[in-house]
Amino acid sequence: MTGPIPPVLIVGAGPTGLTAACVLWDLGVPCRVVDRRPGPGIAPKGLVLWSGALECLDRVGVAARLASSALPLAGASYWSKGRRLAVARFGGLTGTAFPGPLCVPQPVTERALHARLTELGGTVEWETEATAVTVERAGASGTAESVTVTLRSAAGGGEETVTVPWLVASDGARSMIRDSVGIPFEGHTFDRTFLIGDGLLAGAGAEAEVQHHITPDGVLVIVPQPDGHRVFFDIEPEDGDDRTEAPSEELLQRLLDERGPGGLRLHGTWWTSRFRVHAKVAPRFRAGPVLLAGDAVHAHTTAGGQGLNTGIQDGYDLGWKLASVVRGCDPALLDSFEAERRPASVRAVANGDQQTRMWLLRSPAARFVRDNVMRLLSATGLLERKALPLLAQLDLDHSASPAVTDLDGARAVPRALRLGRRAPDAALTPVQGTTARSLHAHLSDGRHTLLIHGDHTAGALAAHAAATVRTRGTADAIRILWLQPTDPAPGPASTSGPAPAPDVASDPAVHRGLGWAVARERGVAFGGAGAGAGLPWCVYLRPDGVVAARSGAAGLDALLDLLPSRPPHPAPVPAARS
Repeated sequence: MTGPIPPVLIVGAGPTGLTAACVLWDLGVPCRVVDRRPGPGIAPKGLVLWSGALECLDRVGVAARLASSALPLAGASYWSKGRRLAVARFGGLTGTAFPGPLCVPQPVTERALHARLTELGGTVEWETEATAVTVERAGASGTAESVTVTLRSAAGGGEETVTVPWLVASDGARSMIRDSVGIPFEGHTFDRTFLIGDGLLAGAGAEAEVQHHITPDGVLVIVPQPDGHRVFFDIEPEDGDDRTEAPSEELLQRLLDERGPGGLRLHGTWWTSRFRVHAKVAPRFRAGPVLLAGDAVHAHTTAGGQGLNTGIQDGYDLGWKLASVVRGCDPALLDSFEAERRPASVRAVANGDQQTRMWLLRSPAARFVRDNVMRLLSATGLLERKALPLLAQLDLDHSASPAVTDLDGARAVPRALRLGRRAPDAALTPVQGTTARSLHAHLSDGRHTLLIHGDHTAGALAAHAAATVRTRGTADAIRILWLQPTDPAPGPASTSGPAPAPDVASDPAVHRGLGWAVARERGVAFGGAGAGAGLPWCVYLRPDGVVAARSGAAGLDALLDLLPSRPPHPAPVPAARS
């Protein structure tokens, strides 16, 4: 490549690394991506995409293409002694465009993300391995931190040394980069061997229900897929058993007969695997300019499919924060990556760990208690109301994050827009510059959004914000939405505003796509006004839809200072082929 060196190097092009790369390119920051594999993954390790990850993929621009080939899962059931104990129905989550999980084999997700990266102008350098990493700390003379990486290309047969401001390590559970920067991987490994088989399952019902058959000898999980089923078992490892060879179809059928409901025949398997399961989380997700994400910092059991989902959300979070810092935001914003993503990872790992331990109970007394608790949770509806939102990872609490703050006049903001929490949806009537009929639809392009609410005084604030964004050259990454009350007061803009309210019907800035739009709330948005009823208020919504800052009119300039302030980073030009 010629021209500017990309400021970010991503090692690992699985779902986490590809998500981060897509977000960076989409927000105007080119990055370099390398992976030691010959191409996108072919092993369908992860299967299920939950609502939180699907919203991230929707902002990236791939959720629709994934949904077109996915299998919506209808629910999950739990069986013991041949009887159905409990059931949880999927698809009932509210306030999201993705009310239930989708079954999408991981290779499909990786291919979609890779295609999207290519559309955005990026590429992956396959068969290129990072072999050494050295962190250069900030010098006394004012030199910035950086990281030097040695790359070895199998295709070219040579080595290259590159120095970049930022390195993203999404290189998997055996992360060389994590080891190089001295971050341990803390947790435990289950003393069981786990077996998986993907294939056709004759005799299975038509309903797309995940079944958990829990027996004294081990568990059987049956997961419907778009073109077949997955069967999953645990078995007792033999002494010193460290075998990795794939299980035979005959072994999987024997276990299916022993633990299943009967009448099922597995055939035509296209992927089988034998592995151990871990529950681990790294104590740190960052070492200076090195940021670690996905399997490099958390390892999950298979319960609930949390590993893939947590990694995608890591990649999205890291992508928009790195893009913001490169484009002028305070580098301290990156302190919030570990502060926000590590607690989410700890919770996801703990949930999977708890569920796996529940599967593996051997004591008859413990199994009796478990079965009765599951019956009670199912009968009362608690299983759906409590467990599914945890699995969806949709409403994470970032209120303690260093990246959220209240500014002057924040008391005017409705309480429903909670600092550090995902913004609730609200019905909108589009006026100019947007076709979205809900706030979530407006936010679905993954931009920084300034929501400015009120009558003509708020319109003047919106015009001021839009002018500031245009002057900085950041309109590609920032959206201004003037949200008018249902019945806005007539009259000109207040003379106390920084600029007169524009004529939204004819303002050409709207139609040039410079990030300024107008919508009217339908009904009373967000549960009504805050403490300053009738006063305009402003909210900064991050690309992930989380409320990052709140203010009144007087705090608008301070709020604008939190946003990216530099134009898009120039992209390198691919070298001409000889």
